[in-house]
Amino acid sequence: MACNIVCHTHYYCGMLIEELEQECDIEFTRTGGPGGQHRNKAETAVRVTHRPTGIVVIASESRSQYRNRIKALERLAKKLQELEQEKEAAEKKRLRRRTRPSRISRLRRLKNKKKQGQKKILRRRVNPSSD
Repeated sequence: MACNIVCHTHYYCGMLIEELEQECDIEFTRTGGPGGQHRNKAETAVRVTHRPTGIVVIASESRSQYRNRIKALERLAKKLQELEQEKEAAEKKRLRRRTRPSRISRLRRLKNKKKQGQKKILRRRVNPSSD
C-alpha cells in the first residue's frame, strides 16, 4: 500500500495538525496482533494524549510510525471537534426560548382553577342559623 502523503502541512476539520501536535504528548509503543515480527518488534503504534482535555487516542493500523502518528492526530482533531459540537449543543439547549401557552392549555388551566375554587367553596363551614 503506497502512502500518498506529499505535503508536511496537514489540515483536518479546519485544524492545523502541527498546531494540535504541540498541545499533545506523543508516545510510540509496540503493538500485538496479526503481522508478527513487523508489529511486535518495531515501535509503530502511536498513543497521543491531549494535555488540555486528557483525551487519549491510539493508532496502530499501519506499519509506518509516521502514518500512524498522522492518523492518531486526525482522530484527536475529530474527537475535539465532536466535543466542541456537544458543548455548543448543550449551550443552545440551555438557552432555549420560552413559548407561550396555547389557547387550549390556558382554557384547561382556567377550568381546573374554577373547579378547585368550587371545591373550596363547598368545604366552607356553614354558619348555623340562629333559630
